[in-house]
Amino acid sequence: MTCRTNERTTVRVIGRTARSLSLGMVALLGVGTLTATAAPPPPSVAQGNQWDVRAVTGGYQLTLHLDTPAPMRASLPLLAVDGKPLGVAKQSPDRKSLTLVSADPAVLKARDVRLVWSGDLGKQSGMSRGITAAGPTDADWLKARRGPLLPADPGALGKYKVDTAEYNLGNEAVYLPGLKHRSELLGKVYSPRGAIGPRPLVVFLHGRHEVCYGEPTHPSDNDKPWPCPAGMKAIPSYRGYDGPATALAGNGYQVVSISANAINAWDSEAYDAGAQARAELILDHLALWRKWSTIGGAPFGTRFVGRIDLQNVGLMGHSRGGEGVARAAVLNADRGGQYGIRAVLPLAPTDFARATVPGVAMSVVLPYCDGDVSDLQGQKFYDDTRYSVGGDTAPRSTVTVMGANHNFFNTEWTPGQSVAPSNDDWFGDEKASPCGAKYPGRLTAKEQQAVGTAYVAGFFRLQLGHEKQFLPQFDGSDSRAASAGKAVVRVVSQAPLGSRRDVNHFDKTLPAGAVTGKVTATVCAGVTTTGLRAATPTCMATDDWSNAPHWGTAWFAAKTPTTAVTQLKWTGTNGVVRVSVPAGQRDVRRFAALTFRAAPDPAGAPKTDLSVRVVDGHGRAAVVPVSAVSDALVRMPGSNDSGLPKNLLRTVRIPVSSLKGVDLRDVRAVELRTDRVASGSAYVSDLSFSSPGLGLSAPAVLLPKLSASSVTVKEGDKGTHLVDFWVTMSRPSIRPVSVYVETNGELGESVGGIGRQLVFQPGQVRQKVTVPITGNTRDSYDLPFSLVLSAPHDGLLNESFGHGLVLDDDPTPTLTLTNLKTTEKTGLVSFGVKLSAPSDKYVSFTGVLKDGTAVIRKDYTSANDEGTGPVDRSIDGYVEPGQTTGDLSVKILDDKLKEPAETFSAVIQQIDGAELKVPMTLTATIIDND
Repeated sequence: MTCRTNERTTVRVIGRTARSLSLGMVALLGVGTLTATAAPPPPSVAQGNQWDVRAVTGGYQLTLHLDTPAPMRASLPLLAVDGKPLGVAKQSPDRKSLTLVSADPAVLKARDVRLVWSGDLGKQSGMSRGITAAGPTDADWLKARRGPLLPADPGALGKYKVDTAEYNLGNEAVYLPGLKHRSELLGKVYSPRGAIGPRPLVVFLHGRHEVCYGEPTHPSDNDKPWPCPAGMKAIPSYRGYDGPATALAGNGYQVVSISANAINAWDSEAYDAGAQARAELILDHLALWRKWSTIGGAPFGTRFVGRIDLQNVGLMGHSRGGEGVARAAVLNADRGGQYGIRAVLPLAPTDFARATVPGVAMSVVLPYCDGDVSDLQGQKFYDDTRYSVGGDTAPRSTVTVMGANHNFFNTEWTPGQSVAPSNDDWFGDEKASPCGAKYPGRLTAKEQQAVGTAYVAGFFRLQLGHEKQFLPQFDGSDSRAASAGKAVVRVVSQAPLGSRRDVNHFDKTLPAGAVTGKVTATVCAGVTTTGLRAATPTCMATDDWSNAPHWGTAWFAAKTPTTAVTQLKWTGTNGVVRVSVPAGQRDVRRFAALTFRAAPDPAGAPKTDLSVRVVDGHGRAAVVPVSAVSDALVRMPGSNDSGLPKNLLRTVRIPVSSLKGVDLRDVRAVELRTDRVASGSAYVSDLSFSSPGLGLSAPAVLLPKLSASSVTVKEGDKGTHLVDFWVTMSRPSIRPVSVYVETNGELGESVGGIGRQLVFQPGQVRQKVTVPITGNTRDSYDLPFSLVLSAPHDGLLNESFGHGLVLDDDPTPTLTLTNLKTTEKTGLVSFGVKLSAPSDKYVSFTGVLKDGTAVIRKDYTSANDEGTGPVDRSIDGYVEPGQTTGDLSVKILDDKLKEPAETFSAVIQQIDGAELKVPMTLTATIIDND
């Protein structure tokens, strides 16, 4: 089976022989590019029929040229050379060119250059698209266990009729600092007719999708991507959530769904792929609603005065909008919690920078057949936040929806429902398990939208309205809504403190004596690329990060460790892993269930099982097989292809009431036993006793806020000097605060890469982060890079990206061009080209050829002239980085006529990368050889 998104663009090309270059370089991985601005660009040093490589400062500039615009996806665009991704590519405004700078010399020998996507790493777009064998457990998921029906249906229409309206303050109504562009302020409002008093407000934010559709009246590659060019219409992605918006409004909630087309149009230039800009846009809309709900104003007059409760706000974000709403909750807390953002639902979200969302109730929806964010990286919002703040009383959960793709949660991204062209992002044989469009386990668009409505509406009704009848929907018991139909949904839940007692996180080595028999318990994190040995224990060996959502790295925080769990491996039925319950915590009568997360090891047996044994102070015990209460140890569907099966930790939930014969006032230990199967391997995490609960959710305004400074520094002339960034906290803390920090971007040979954890001790508010900068005497471009903060503990990210800029301080070299004197027989020949000093820039210059006594195409031609069609009089030259001599070639034509010396001239009109007074006229003299 091969299932892949049809938004992937593949280009196969064969490279030509490359010129050799001698440049001191280091490995580079980052976002954005630093490119020469010359016209025309520097000559290529390697190329295929749709790509080229040019030498620039910091390495090699690789550009892929597409016949049609690259799709607008949530995942980051990468350029891969011969199957190896080199880094994040910057898209041109028309998305027909993708460019990155890499120091990897593999680009010079490239035979295959492709656009791939960050969510799809490991997938081979050239794989067979036929049906292959389904995974060994696929049939189990077609008849998967389903929990009881909820007593009320969150997707049902409520007692209120729903009024809708739209507001539009203009396509460029507000400036977003995180985008450095202006954005529209446009939204669709859903209101409960006749509802009295202030109502909770829920804001929806769509994700990264195409911005405009139709044909432009005056096509031009120079058109700005936003606002839409004349003749084209804006895609109304904000209108795609009528289902959940209507379900909420009909039950008394105010909903507004906002447009973010400007961000989608410009976010390839943003340092964080637009997360900050999306957060700023949300807060700008909330500022409008603060005005409309207090003093009123156009276009609504006093209609909403006294009708909106801005201290009870929920945010739903789809795709990159999911990262946007997570950032908005934190940004709101950074600004003092001016809005009461109490609930956040990232839907099929990106998480490029490993942010946390403490203090706020959160549920992350993960569609199993996501063909865009197919690594389900939003799982890390849950993993990174769950223990990030001591005393956090907010509940959180993940909701994995089997058979759901990325796009169909939004009707404007769904074929047959959208006004603009749209597609099913999961691509492959229609009957292939488990995600083919006609496979029995795949949800139709309307079925998927019904599930989305049930979980979006249920979550906000629970968290904002405290409608406790929906607690079982999010507590891991897999209770289901009638309107969700046949959908198989798996929920992992972390109950709030006060409703939860943690027994063991399973992220640290167990004490001596806890493991007996033929079983080992090893703490692991991350993945190992097949064939390589990792320095620390990793959880999986895979070439495809998309099948390991807990353990794939983030693109802007690649050095931040991923989730640590315990991996059990056993070769006998006598293995026991015993976790002791400390004194003072042994009375568990008030809790509803014993829970932990578990998943089978993909390298182990196709089916496995464990027993859970709970022991009291008298030695009495109750034993429950995992398979009797959960399918967490059943491998998820798929056949080791296209990122499937996913390896996701799922809930094992044992009701405390089922522990017959055990004194619940005196539980001494919980044991995991290998008595069910003779050999196996599994991951376990997060053992606790808990009960469903609402907890307390509010902006985390009391946490200290962490910020990275920005630094501009001169490069210097020699050696390595140290530049200091500062990571600061807004106030001292009474307990340690930690955060991971690393450099990211176009590091080139000037900036040293770092990555480590900072720990602020009580009372400490400032720490230095030293970055080495290597100087030289060569003229270079200024070099931007970032210092990224991620995965904080007991703190909140404020300015999480520090901006570094290395200013080149070397003089621009002078270019000297000299006249040419040659004979007819020389063929291709160059004027004299000399640079006063080596440069890191690619020096380029252009001009035109003018006849004298020599006539073009009779006595000489431009090196660019193909000899057919109109005469090409252009001439261009260059000096490669690190060199002092270069090339400015023309082609001399030989004839058999005896004639006097002839001349023509080259008028140089443009220069980039060096000093030269233009226009400058050079004379070429051709000496007859007959």
